[in-house]
Amino acid sequence: MKFSWKAVAPLVVAIAIALIPAPEGLPQHAWYYFAIFVGVIVGLILEPLPGGAIGLIGITVVVVLCEYAFYSPEQLAKPGFNPDNAALAWGLSGFSNTTVWLIFAAFMFALGYDKTGLGKRIALMLVRVMGKKTLTLGYAVLIADAALAPFTPSNTARSGGTIYPVISNLPPLYGSKPNDPSARKIGSYLMWVAMAATCVTSSLFMTGLAPNVLAIGIVKKTVNVEFEWMDWFISFLPAGLILLALVPLLAYWLYPPEVKSGEEVPKWAESELAKMGGLTKNEILLLVYVLIALLLWIFGGDLVNATTAALIVIALMLITSVIKWGDMTSYKEAWNTLAWFATLVALADGLARVGFIKWFAETVGAHLGGLSPIAAIIVLALLNHFVHYLFASVTAHVTAVLPVLLAVGASIPDMPVDKMALLLCLQLGIMGIITPYGTGPSPVYYGSGFLPSKDWWRLGGIFGLIYLGVYLVIIVPWVMMR
Repeated sequence: MKFSWKAVAPLVVAIAIALIPAPEGLPQHAWYYFAIFVGVIVGLILEPLPGGAIGLIGITVVVVLCEYAFYSPEQLAKPGFNPDNAALAWGLSGFSNTTVWLIFAAFMFALGYDKTGLGKRIALMLVRVMGKKTLTLGYAVLIADAALAPFTPSNTARSGGTIYPVISNLPPLYGSKPNDPSARKIGSYLMWVAMAATCVTSSLFMTGLAPNVLAIGIVKKTVNVEFEWMDWFISFLPAGLILLALVPLLAYWLYPPEVKSGEEVPKWAESELAKMGGLTKNEILLLVYVLIALLLWIFGGDLVNATTAALIVIALMLITSVIKWGDMTSYKEAWNTLAWFATLVALADGLARVGFIKWFAETVGAHLGGLSPIAAIIVLALLNHFVHYLFASVTAHVTAVLPVLLAVGASIPDMPVDKMALLLCLQLGIMGIITPYGTGPSPVYYGSGFLPSKDWWRLGGIFGLIYLGVYLVIIVPWVMMR
């Protein structure tokens, strides 16, 4: 068996961190847990094994240590679990996460588009109108997301469940295949534009990201401040317009597609549409089902969960044979992403459960007492952004970190608490770009096969810094002056 440093590196990193004494104020078991988590992240970056396998190994290590070594299972167990299997119950808890199943549903929607031919039809129509230049296709993807964002609180449903199933049909039209050198022809570019765009729209609209609404409730409870929809929108608008205008261009420069333009492709698309003829029965059924899901996502949030709506559509697709059960079970990318994200959600949740997140935020906050309000806000914003590397969910981030940062900020003399709270909330969408697990749609695009791990971490870091820079240079002064 050939030696691979990529396989050894995660273990070496985890052991090296574990051998360092726990920082003051942090329990030793929490430090050990952090070491394991970092080892898993290193594994996800280097990919000696598929992401799902790495996540499963990480979960297994923690469960075994909880049951037989230095952990108390109660540290990672929700109240009510049997202590005899509390660690195992925690380890499997990610598989009951609604966002995980919504991500899985997005893949099933894409499968339906593929099997019925509806995705190819829509893609051909899009190419016929805007396919002369790859850049204009990028803007078409962005505009579609921005149009849905104010009405779709789940960016997983919006981008992963609506945008991705359509645009996944575009690359094959240009001979661009996943997990292949040809991915860079156009597929990689389009997938990254879609991901980068949905992060911006998630911050631009209060209703563009479900955790935004959760954050508003936490702000009200913690510092007794409330925001209106228009306050949020106007506060992010100057930066939002700039980023929306730049995202396809930035991706075009930093992650250039090999196919830049082609007059012949739109003509070919028109001829292909003519060959396809009229809509088939299955295409019409899928179109109806997708519209049902979209209406439930937009208007039915108080009646039905976004994931439930997606599962209803999947059930309808199976009942009417739009897709077959065999099609679902053979869709490896969907099941791999399900396992990968479910295990990572649990691992990230463990950081909060063992107290690492609270300790980290409070430790940094303890050093902010002598800063001016504006300097403190900048430090809090930086912390809010970079600590997201530790989270596989914006919801988990909001729940664990936001109350601590709000309390720290409110304790600083002369701090404009309302503006500080709003500024922290406005980051929630854009921070999702930094990792392939940072927000709901991330695993969908990561699992597409068009965005290799090394490309995502590089682009995520670059775009994350660009988004953060625009936020600090434009949004912070704009909000502070209002």
